[in-house]
Amino acid sequence: MKRLLPWILVTAFTAWAGVASAATDALFAATLNGSDDKPVALETYRGKPLLVNFWARWCAPCRKEIPELVQLQSDYGNQGLNVVGIAIEDDTTAVREFLKAYSVTYPVGVNQKKGIWLMQGLGNDRALLPFTLAIDRKGEIVMRKIGAFKKTDFEQVADKLLQ
Repeated sequence: MKRLLPWILVTAFTAWAGVASAATDALFAATLNGSDDKPVALETYRGKPLLVNFWARWCAPCRKEIPELVQLQSDYGNQGLNVVGIAIEDDTTAVREFLKAYSVTYPVGVNQKKGIWLMQGLGNDRALLPFTLAIDRKGEIVMRKIGAFKKTDFEQVADKLLQ
């Protein structure tokens, strides 16, 4: 058994890493309708430091975190950071009005069904909101956060994310 343990651990880690890679592959393969009704191809963000935030207008913690995400995009965009929202909604007009009211400057894709499917594939099995991922330039998930994403969360992964 002692000889098998290292093999089991390496195999388990490799399988977990493969699942994470497959999950981000599905994310980058997705195209959503933008809040402007134009397609948002998530493939365009592959290879870039990325915060992907799943949210909805009716979600109180989502409403609270959005100004922080807007500020992070403003503060770190010059270092390559890209914030992308995925609204778990189907009404692009209502989302567009919400984004205007909150002065959101980063791109937002809108699709309830596909958004839930993506969240579940990325490790949020119960599709709880808000849900934020930090993905580095290699396409690896360096943080998963269920609940309001704060600047302190970003600071924990900023070095890994922006290098």
